[in-house]
Amino acid sequence: MATDHTAADTTDATTADLVEIQQLLARYAVTITRGDIDGLLAVFTPDGTYSAFGDTYPLAEFPALVAAAPKGLFLTGTSAVELSGDTATGTQPLCFVDHATHDLRIGYYDDTYLRTTEGWRLRTRAMTFIRRGGAHDSGRPHAYQRPTG
Repeated sequence: MATDHTAADTTDATTADLVEIQQLLARYAVTITRGDIDGLLAVFTPDGTYSAFGDTYPLAEFPALVAAAPKGLFLTGTSAVELSGDTATGTQPLCFVDHATHDLRIGYYDDTYLRTTEGWRLRTRAMTFIRRGGAHDSGRPHAYQRPTG
């Protein structure tokens, strides 16, 4: 009698994909906390983008964007991920702790992921801040100035 492994194989693949995405997101949090821009860039696809502060930034602008941002601890929670073949979406909670003042910023990331030949990568990451009054927004422009011309 033949055994059907299809359901078990699918569950194992799903679990492996979720673990890989969770490790990808852990690398994002650790590399940005440590100021490791090369490590941070490696978690994105080459066409990856980050959206916040009323704009969307391509990967080429990440080094300047990160340099202008406050430094501190990026404490992230487990992402709720929905897999769909070689793509996925997810939402991950964030609590940022400023290193100098220990002031907090809270919110969440809305992400899209892509399975590449190097494994799962972030394709898009959009930040939503949660304000003291309860509003959710993409933030206000800060010290980073985009190159002109």
